[in-house]
Amino acid sequence: MLDPLEKNPAWKGRPGPVLLVIMDGVGYGQYPEGDAVAKADMRHFRALESSCPKTTLRAHGKAVGLPSDEDMGNSEVGHNAIGCGRVFAQGAKLVSASIESKGMFQGKTWIDLVANVKKNSGSLHFIGLFSDGNVHSHLDHLKAMLAEAAKEGVSKVRIHCLLDGRDVGSQSALDYILPFEEFLGSFNARGLDYKIASGGGRQYITMDRYGADWTMVQRGWDCHVKGIGKRFASASQAVQAYRAENPKLIDQDMREFVIADARGPVGPIVDGDSVIYFNFRGDRAIEISNAFEEDAFDKFDRGVRPAVYYAGMMQYDGDLGIPKHYLVSPPAIDKTLGEYLVATGIKSLAISETQKYGHVTYFFNGNRSGKFSQTLEDYVEVPSDRVPFEQRPWMQCAEITDRVIEALKTGGYNFIRLNFPNGDMVGHTGDFQAVVCAMEAMDIQLGRLAQAVRKAGGIMILSADHGNSDDMYEHDKKTGKVLLDGEGKPKAKTSHSLNPVPCVIYDPESRNEYEHKLVDGLGISSLAATCVELLGFVPPADYDASVLAMKV
Repeated sequence: MLDPLEKNPAWKGRPGPVLLVIMDGVGYGQYPEGDAVAKADMRHFRALESSCPKTTLRAHGKAVGLPSDEDMGNSEVGHNAIGCGRVFAQGAKLVSASIESKGMFQGKTWIDLVANVKKNSGSLHFIGLFSDGNVHSHLDHLKAMLAEAAKEGVSKVRIHCLLDGRDVGSQSALDYILPFEEFLGSFNARGLDYKIASGGGRQYITMDRYGADWTMVQRGWDCHVKGIGKRFASASQAVQAYRAENPKLIDQDMREFVIADARGPVGPIVDGDSVIYFNFRGDRAIEISNAFEEDAFDKFDRGVRPAVYYAGMMQYDGDLGIPKHYLVSPPAIDKTLGEYLVATGIKSLAISETQKYGHVTYFFNGNRSGKFSQTLEDYVEVPSDRVPFEQRPWMQCAEITDRVIEALKTGGYNFIRLNFPNGDMVGHTGDFQAVVCAMEAMDIQLGRLAQAVRKAGGIMILSADHGNSDDMYEHDKKTGKVLLDGEGKPKAKTSHSLNPVPCVIYDPESRNEYEHKLVDGLGISSLAATCVELLGFVPPADYDASVLAMKV
């Protein structure tokens, strides 16, 4: 148990709570064209932004524990940084280091995976996101494992590729598949049997999270494990055929496909095989892991579950032990803001809709399931709609706001954290009109929250975990000009941006206890210390600096 936070003797905070609003996927764009945040009528946010203390925060690359500043931030590492107040080396960096040092291949899990397929003359299967987006996975990690498997005498490998189109170009699948098919050919030329066996879009199969839509996982299970799906001779043929049917189809929504020859599917998963889920990020890895590992599984009919040795790239949930076997240890995150608040007796509320509920709970708490205290913490999940986000871009932001306003009216909470998913989830669709609508819908709720915070005598912090909606068009990196698609329209960008994010502090009862100008040059990890200070306490000594320049 941590020691309680030390009170600030000079300033006790406000009578009302501190409200941390995470506007997921909302940044400050570099280009005017395609910046849906700038385009939207966000009159409430603009009013707060123009009158309140503000700064920008870094939310990508090394500022959130990723290998380089060319790496996009994401919701997982962003909420880790916000919630723990420090920067930890994250999955991408840890996996790369483990491969480079050969530590992965010297570990018991890798040794057992290889030994299992050799003993049973089975196949080594790899399932994961098929891109170099470095948000959930990286193809270089897969290639390194394939090279090591070949070196160790694994004769048969099957890859089940989840097409991205979200952290990379929206229709970039062939940019990865065609070179990879050639890469596999180099193994087959040596007498090995290495093939892509199945695939489909990440938003259609396998990669569900937070139990939002288990039918996605079932489609993935049927496709990868049972070999059920539309059949093609190769992955590239599958993508080309689906694209011919619908030229506007983006990769993340592509239907499942199964690679087959004259004898049938080339790579169903059967008894005696080994399976590696090679995503390092946890939120979209837990459900498929449960499908492979749980004995009393009731989410869908698996049929006869094959007896395989299953492992994740990392352990995706340390508290629940999911999965049992993993190749690389996840970051050991401790002393989170939530844990400090409990130790200090601070009552808190965490709330979002299903799509980001785990981010304000699990990720915010340093990849920890459950609460630090049953009495001091309340978690509220507002169910998300099960429709494409561009069809209802307002999502559940009004419902989330209703719950928060009620909490502000009734009192009882010292700290409230919430996530509005609109900027990220709708941003990933690439639909500019929908994203503008999403921003305006969220802004209406910001106006409502501001009124409620003022009445409650509280403070509201507006920030984000990374950018996305601020950069909705592809641009030429050298000239900055908008790239056009085949119809002469701006080419949609569905991935996160590298842009900074807002930090605006709305403090209606301010008595100039801190400078109006906030500290520049910090990252989103500074939000934890900022919250601690605004609550009237001294931040932990090892937390990254607050954005506040205190006068008291």
